[in-house]
Amino acid sequence: METASEKRQVVFLTILLLLWKSDAETIRYSMPEETESGYLVANLAKDLGLRVGELATRGARIHHKGNKDLLQLDAETGNLILKEKPDREVLCRATEPCVLHFQIILENPVQFFQTELQLTDINDHAPEFPDRKMLLKISESAQPGTMFPLKAAQDPDIGSNAVQNYTVSPNLHFHVITHSRTDGRKYPELVLDRALDREEQPELTLTLIALDGGAPSRSGTTTVHIEVVDINDNPPKFDQSLYEVQIPENSPLNALVATVSARDLDAGIHGTVIYSLFQGGELSQPFEIDEVAGEIRLKGTLDFEATPYYNIEIVATDPGGFSGKCSVAIQVVDVNDNAPKLTISSLNSSIPENAPEAVVAVFSVSDPDSGENGRIVCSIQNELPFLLKPTFENYYTLVTERPLDRESRADYNITITVSDLGIPRLTTQHTIIVQVSDINDNAPAFNQTSYTLLVRENNSPALHIGTISATDSDTGANAHISYLLLPLYDMQLALTSLVSINQENGQLFVLRALDYETLQTFEFSVGATDHGSPALSSQALVRVVVLDDNDNAPFVLYPLQNASVPCTELLPRAAEPGYLVTKVVAVDCDSGQNAWLSFQLLKATEPGLFNVWAHNGEVRTTRLLSERDVPKHKLLLVVKDNGEHQRSATVTLHVLLVDGFSQPYLPLPEVARDPVQDDEDVLTLYLVIALASVSSLFLFSVLLFIGMRLCKRAREASLGVCSVPEGHFPGHLVDVSGTGTLSQSYQYEVCLTGDSGTGEFKFLKPMISNLMVQDPGREVKESPPCRDSFVFS
Repeated sequence: METASEKRQVVFLTILLLLWKSDAETIRYSMPEETESGYLVANLAKDLGLRVGELATRGARIHHKGNKDLLQLDAETGNLILKEKPDREVLCRATEPCVLHFQIILENPVQFFQTELQLTDINDHAPEFPDRKMLLKISESAQPGTMFPLKAAQDPDIGSNAVQNYTVSPNLHFHVITHSRTDGRKYPELVLDRALDREEQPELTLTLIALDGGAPSRSGTTTVHIEVVDINDNPPKFDQSLYEVQIPENSPLNALVATVSARDLDAGIHGTVIYSLFQGGELSQPFEIDEVAGEIRLKGTLDFEATPYYNIEIVATDPGGFSGKCSVAIQVVDVNDNAPKLTISSLNSSIPENAPEAVVAVFSVSDPDSGENGRIVCSIQNELPFLLKPTFENYYTLVTERPLDRESRADYNITITVSDLGIPRLTTQHTIIVQVSDINDNAPAFNQTSYTLLVRENNSPALHIGTISATDSDTGANAHISYLLLPLYDMQLALTSLVSINQENGQLFVLRALDYETLQTFEFSVGATDHGSPALSSQALVRVVVLDDNDNAPFVLYPLQNASVPCTELLPRAAEPGYLVTKVVAVDCDSGQNAWLSFQLLKATEPGLFNVWAHNGEVRTTRLLSERDVPKHKLLLVVKDNGEHQRSATVTLHVLLVDGFSQPYLPLPEVARDPVQDDEDVLTLYLVIALASVSSLFLFSVLLFIGMRLCKRAREASLGVCSVPEGHFPGHLVDVSGTGTLSQSYQYEVCLTGDSGTGEFKFLKPMISNLMVQDPGREVKESPPCRDSFVFS
């Protein structure tokens, strides 16, 4: 028995899942009532989109929901055939439209199709009066226009096939008018056209005809016998023409429904009023009235589902035959005495995050009450990311509205509330706890997309320069993060020789001292990887900027200060004021304001004869030369940078006054000698000897350089022989502000030997046509402190 029960549960769950995915569209058919049996309603296989014979192979059958078995299915042909003649009045009574519900059930796989058959009314019933003869007593004092109510005919048909009109046989005193009740039913009233005279005609017999609206029309008749009563001036009159009352469906027998009251202004026997039930909505009523007190009481049980309301008419009659009428509308009230019931069919209490429309539970609800008391509303909390989806009839599926995120919320308490719409509302609640399981769906996230770390040059090794931090909103191993270094493809230096990272906490360390003049900045990536499966990772760019220290003093390129023979500048005596004697060229391997150089004249043989431009190092004359000026001058200049801890270098210049560059030395004219003049001649002789020595040494150096160049070209780099590279002067020797120490209109070539400690300076002619201007936008990537040779412009 347990195995069979388990199989039924599996089949039931399978059916529910299939129904949940199936189309909920209802198939509707319509046919007139009283259709003969064997009538072909429709070809069900064609309407369902199935092949011929598929209904048979899938075991198709019809399930009637409490309805009589009217239809028969031929599974082989798919034809839906009428089994017996249907009578709409028997099946639906006064309900309109008359719709019969049944289901088509298929197997392999299981499918349900909701089907409706609507029976349309035909005019198959003739109107019928409740009595074959009606008696009216009318006073001869009745005035023309007085109306007398008549009992209405009953027709089980509805709509236009029901009673539509009343007529009366031709006569001289009366005609009939047709009225409509609130429910649409017609009833007649007899109107007096001409006053009655009992002496002339004590009684009249009329034929009342009820006609329906069918085609062809049907009719019913009754005889109205009128007795002319002697004068009774006042008919009974009710306090209200319409009484509206409600009564619960569980009211006991003999319960008081309502009390009606009518008064007759006549006296004596003509003022006595007798109450009676005149006409109701049905031929048989579950009510009775006390003919004296006018109390309407319950004589039968009420069923709200069968008849929700009654409309009865009460007549008050006095002994003289006068009567008054009122209507009593009785509403049967449904009693909400059953709470809704919730049954869980399937439950999944653990849902993985990021699962779209995951099914949490499948359940059904029911309420045996009817109407509003049987209507059920299912709901859950509004703030939860879940939805209730109706599947089939009273089945619901609880699904996720969107993929869940465990990082936002790890569990949910879902309370399913099932309420009916009765008064008072009855409610049933069921709580489901859903756990959200974690998946590795969040990669580590850095606090910043890029980091810029500053470190000053000449730092100590293993210096902590910053921490790279990432977070992972997952949990457990999915949130455990490890850090690693990721070098960029264009890095020229090995990243592992510069920095290291702690893989647990992301701390970065510089492994060796950095030199700004060698490396100003470098970039690399840091990766953060979690331990989930599969592992997720992210990267952040780290830029390390080396800050410059003023650790390099200015270096004088010209004139060379380490030469064994000092450099002497020649100045013609005919030079105008502002004549450019020479230009001191100096560089600083630092950058920024640490490399901003300024020039100052500290000491001169003739203080007022020369000045130095502070920004470019040009030495110029300030006045015309005279014969009294000494022929040889010595200038001491200082070159200073602009760093915080200022560094400087000194420059010594020797200036020789000459009459012209073509004849550096001219003999003096014969004049009378004096001792002072003789000393000056000796000094001049020494000066000429010194110049000859310098020229010889320079010529020897040039020849030696050419010989070494030709003989030792292969070992040029290892022996440190002077070479003149092509290209621009290195960018770190150029003031990017445009106010550097070199004039843009000259090109110089300087050659320094690295072994002897001495050097020569070769002053070439200006190359104005081949100016090579330093591009101020070029990025400087390497700044060696000194080179053996330079080419600059």
